[in-house]
Amino acid sequence: MPLLRSIPPKRNLYIAIGTVALLVLYAVLRLVFEFSPEKARPALFAIFIFGGVPLIWDLLKDLFNRKFGSDLLAGISICVSVILGEYLAGSIVILMLSGGEALEGYALNQASSVLRELSKRIPSHAHRRTPGSEPQLIQTGEIEVGDELIILPHEICPVDGTVIEGHGHMDESYLTGEPYEISKAPGSYVISGAVNGSHSITIKAVRPFRDSRYAQIIKVFEDTELNKPRIRRLGDQLGAWYTPFCLAVAAAAWAWSGSATRFLAVLVVATPCPLIIGIPVAVIGAISLAAKRGIIIRNPGALEVLSQCRTIILDKTGTLTTGRPLLTEQIVRPGVDRLKILQLAASLERYSKHPLAEAVIQAARKENLQLKEARSLSEEPGRGLNGVVGDFTVGVTSRKRLAKEKPLSLSELPPVAPGLECVITVNGEYAATYRFRDVARSGSRSFIAHLGKKHQVDRIMLVSGDREPEVRYLAKQVGIHEIYAEQQPEDKVRIVRAQMEKSNVIFIGDGINDAPALNLATVGIAFGQGSEVTLSAADAVIMDSTLEKVDEFFHIGLRMKRIALQSALGGMILSVGGMGFAAFGYLTPLAGALLQEGIDIAAVLNALRTAFKPSYLTDYRSP
Repeated sequence: MPLLRSIPPKRNLYIAIGTVALLVLYAVLRLVFEFSPEKARPALFAIFIFGGVPLIWDLLKDLFNRKFGSDLLAGISICVSVILGEYLAGSIVILMLSGGEALEGYALNQASSVLRELSKRIPSHAHRRTPGSEPQLIQTGEIEVGDELIILPHEICPVDGTVIEGHGHMDESYLTGEPYEISKAPGSYVISGAVNGSHSITIKAVRPFRDSRYAQIIKVFEDTELNKPRIRRLGDQLGAWYTPFCLAVAAAAWAWSGSATRFLAVLVVATPCPLIIGIPVAVIGAISLAAKRGIIIRNPGALEVLSQCRTIILDKTGTLTTGRPLLTEQIVRPGVDRLKILQLAASLERYSKHPLAEAVIQAARKENLQLKEARSLSEEPGRGLNGVVGDFTVGVTSRKRLAKEKPLSLSELPPVAPGLECVITVNGEYAATYRFRDVARSGSRSFIAHLGKKHQVDRIMLVSGDREPEVRYLAKQVGIHEIYAEQQPEDKVRIVRAQMEKSNVIFIGDGINDAPALNLATVGIAFGQGSEVTLSAADAVIMDSTLEKVDEFFHIGLRMKRIALQSALGGMILSVGGMGFAAFGYLTPLAGALLQEGIDIAAVLNALRTAFKPSYLTDYRSP
């Protein structure tokens, strides 16, 4: 309900409760104490003063800003009822309007402020180490490139940097979406926003606070928050034609009969309570049903627009895959000990943030290999992971990089195969090739096909921060032909914005790097293992993290919209019939208000069906 959204939801609730109390008081004065209408009228005056005036004031402000909607009829009805002295009819309209707004306010308040969640995690201070003195407590804005910062146990890293002292672990899942901690040692790269483990480490800042990765994500998010298009709600669309039609009928009745009372009677019957009350009740019922099915709806407007989305953009890791690549092949150079190479590679990979690192470590654990400490670590973009383990210099790189550094070693490599791979070098010589499989979620391919057949999705895109070979391999597995690899959060936002110029867009992701795109998209869907920021950015959260639940969300939205339309259009058709009786003088304003209450009850009872599970909620079956 657009025109009164500026009123705080609690204020609408208080107006509705106060109106009910004063109407009860009026009834008691009239029926029990047998007061005359004039003596009991102060109770109705109070309704107009404490309820009608705030509603009309906000209506006037919206009219000044050229905002028009179905609430306009209710506002006009309230004003005309005062002018004509039909206070009881006007009081009932105030109750219907404030009650409907309170219901929608309740639904809209399911959303939360994402930027508030982000700001909670921004460190305000840092411990800077200076030679010959105690560490200084400084503001994060004072951090400069080259500063040495001590990250205490369980502290959040304020800037991007490189470890220069200490060994430990850092939880980067908040930013990367990967559900495990990363070991850190001198030479390891750390990202701002990561949570330190139980041991202090010292880092050297490589960027100031304002340019760190976490600050950049916040900047991108602020931009999407300011520029996200507003969803045109179902009530707005129906009210756009219903309001002028009703005003025309009311004006014609007045002109034909010469009675302003008929004008009011038509408006009171026409008051679009099926829109004001029926649609919010349907939305709240759908939110309740979704919650029972493990789907949290944070933005009720997403339910209304979901069926209009023709483009779906999916993140890869954790969305279409389980997020746990497996090491499936270890191809070693002749004469090399496979287990020794695995031990060296896993010992080094402990300090890497790359998703494939965990697969190597898990393979070593299955072989009961003892991992060793590593030193002199470096992991620069495009150069792979390098370090010293025991007496060996170990590298984990790519076929392409090895071709530049050791062209002669290429003849020893196995043929290129589909999927993911990395190359292991020991003391600068080729030692082994590891091949991985990023396991797709069960039924991913059939689900992608289902979206086009059953939900009229005509464009499906895979957008990921991972390397292109990994993304392309998965895309082939699941049947997606349009991919974008190695994308940063700002790149994802740019892709979503470009697609939204053509059609409504659904974005499905799970990491904080997906949060800005989730927030910008017409409908953002997050899987429940994500961070608080990711979940707050999304319009809906799938707690069970299965593709079947995504399909259920589609069907809950479709069903809600169908039932809401039944309630709204059915109620409006009955109201139009009542308008005809009022226009010909067969209904007084009070009788019209009571008739409208009956129509409301029918619309609400029908809308309540959205809260109950139907015989089926999905037509997708995973193979």
